[in-house]
Amino acid sequence: MNQRLVHLAVLMTFWVFSVARAGLPETIEKIRPSIVAIGTYQATRSQPLKVQGTGFIVMNGRYIATNYHVVSKEIKFAKEEYRVVLIGHGRNVKFYRLHEAALDRDHDLALYSFSGPKQPTMRIRQHGQVREGERYAFTGYPIAPILGLYPVTHRAIISAITPMVARSNNSNTLTAKQIIKLRSGSYQVYQLDAIAFPGNSGSPVYDPETGQVIAILNSVYVKGYRENALRHPSGISYAIPVRYLDALIAQVTSNLSK
Repeated sequence: MNQRLVHLAVLMTFWVFSVARAGLPETIEKIRPSIVAIGTYQATRSQPLKVQGTGFIVMNGRYIATNYHVVSKEIKFAKEEYRVVLIGHGRNVKFYRLHEAALDRDHDLALYSFSGPKQPTMRIRQHGQVREGERYAFTGYPIAPILGLYPVTHRAIISAITPMVARSNNSNTLTAKQIIKLRSGSYQVYQLDAIAFPGNSGSPVYDPETGQVIAILNSVYVKGYRENALRHPSGISYAIPVRYLDALIAQVTSNLSK
């Protein structure tokens, strides 16, 4: 009898371990339709579509959350250049024009709407504390001009919860000197032990089991020059806690109800 119980316990342990390992692949499959690319479109360019970063679908399925620095580039409307969202992946991609809904430059966040069909939304974690050492994942479109529009997922742990302040001219890379200067700021961000690349900005950082978003990736530490983000990735990235996105969504929701 005892041997049978031991055998059952071993099988149960193996089953639980297998389910845990299967959690992230299942979650990726579920959230993939909600991960989008952000870019610009100009018909007269040699490459009409240019990808600038990542975003994800929120609210009623027609809004996109991303970083402010992803959409801060000036658009040449006089030359018929437009900011667009690219939905789909590989060669099965459609794009729609974006419209500014709300900006939070201080926390490097932006909300944009689009007029295309409603898309599946990502859930934002409303409760529960994020702790150092917890494992998360993020999905985005790094180096899209080279890799194409195929979403890429990275694992990460919360290495530290550290003070930081966003810059109005935010970029997706930070040097050591900039980090030291920015840490005199007034709000906390999550430091991740994950390699990120240009194009990952705006990627949702989410629970690998539930898919709930806990942060938005916004920068990566590079050693020396910005080009080293590709040549010698540091494995240190930063993400903005989702509570600041909650505030931005509440602002847009309030405006819509007026």
